[in-house]
Amino acid sequence: MPPIDVSARRGAPEQTDADTRVVGLFEGESLEDPALQALVESGEAKADSEKVAVTHQDGKRVLIAGLGKRDELDAERARVAASAVAARARELGTRSLSWAAPDGVAAAIVEGTLLRLYRFDRFKSNADDDGGGGDDGGIGSVELAGESVPEEEVQRARIDSEAQNKARDLQNLPANVATPIFLAERAAEIAAQHDALEIELLDRDGIVSRGMGAFAAVAQGTYQEPRLIVLRYSGGGGSHLGFVGKAVTFDTGGISIKPSAKMHEMKFDMSGGAAVIESLGAIAQLGLPVTVTGIVPATENMPSGRSMKPGDIVTAMNGTTIEINNTDAEGRLILADALAYAVEQGVERIVDLATLTGAIIVALGSTYAGLFSNDDDWCGRVEAAGQATGELGWRLPLLHKEYEDAVKGEYADISNAPEGRKASSIVAAEFLRRFVDDKPWVHIDIAGTAWGMDRPYVRKGASGYGVRTLIELAAASAA
Repeated sequence: MPPIDVSARRGAPEQTDADTRVVGLFEGESLEDPALQALVESGEAKADSEKVAVTHQDGKRVLIAGLGKRDELDAERARVAASAVAARARELGTRSLSWAAPDGVAAAIVEGTLLRLYRFDRFKSNADDDGGGGDDGGIGSVELAGESVPEEEVQRARIDSEAQNKARDLQNLPANVATPIFLAERAAEIAAQHDALEIELLDRDGIVSRGMGAFAAVAQGTYQEPRLIVLRYSGGGGSHLGFVGKAVTFDTGGISIKPSAKMHEMKFDMSGGAAVIESLGAIAQLGLPVTVTGIVPATENMPSGRSMKPGDIVTAMNGTTIEINNTDAEGRLILADALAYAVEQGVERIVDLATLTGAIIVALGSTYAGLFSNDDDWCGRVEAAGQATGELGWRLPLLHKEYEDAVKGEYADISNAPEGRKASSIVAAEFLRRFVDDKPWVHIDIAGTAWGMDRPYVRKGASGYGVRTLIELAAASAA
């Protein structure tokens, strides 16, 4: 998808050069322009959220966008309204779009617009134009106009949204393209663009030599080369944050093979890693004064003659022995070593993102991700970052002896898949807790939000969930 030019302009919104301008309509309020107000009085234009009416003035299209009640307009409502406008403008053949931006939500309008205009048609021979970027006749520019539009916030929203859309590209790619090596090359490409970013890549031998027996066990079944991808951003100041993202580029379940139905969706099992990689690129582009180490264990989980087997025992980087009772509980194995490596790197606070358990979808659907933490303050900050970006998280309990007992192994220190199906998402988080060395840590289970969200500005397919939350968290930690 070609980039879309985004700008802020101070001045009268109606004096735009764009071919289509947008006027917001609040419930119980009138529009200053009599001709536009006539559409309101006729009932053609409505203040209801997601309603968009169309008219023409002076050779330009005018879209009247319903914004609901003024005192209820927040960032999320603005994203939804902008999404509806973007979809309608695309249908009308708009090339340049200008919003009369209401106070306080210009950034959210940019996000809702760019996220809705995203498309993935790389492998379609004759892709229909659905409003991608300007190079193929779609919407090529978006302007936010008004007397006090914050240019810096608008450009930050552009960078955040572009990073999320790039993560969606990585997610949507098929597993025969988006291999662990491919993700490593994408991370290296990002690092080459920014002096403050350094990259380290560990191959199979390097993973083994670092004592990452859990990660190596998952990777031994595939003929694709695994990689531990490490991006180090040195922006100076702030806490040293550790962002860890699961990247199983395809998950068959291994010897404990999954049912065939919807197995094709297991290309999305690298969504946490995609979010970490692209968020680091955006953080570097923004030049945030913070230190972040991003760690992405990337591998396939495949059945073969050399795959790990149920009953195997492996030793993680921190010396913990793990009994493998289910090879389809592989995400926590690769994350175990990645989290231990983050601790070794000296991070002070940790967030991991992973499409870890189907149980979280049963519990929270695709509206909230599951949050699990060993630290109330750090969890509150992560939750606040998600609230600010519309990437919602709901905290579930942890830190109870019964959950701790549940992961104890019969033949090793712990088991990756205890018998029974009780509290599966919590037990998985408890497993991960063993590898953070009591550092403030939040685990975000994104199995329900990484794809298939029913959010107007995301819709079907990959969501890029977590990218803007990580950027916001870095920005807040730098403040």
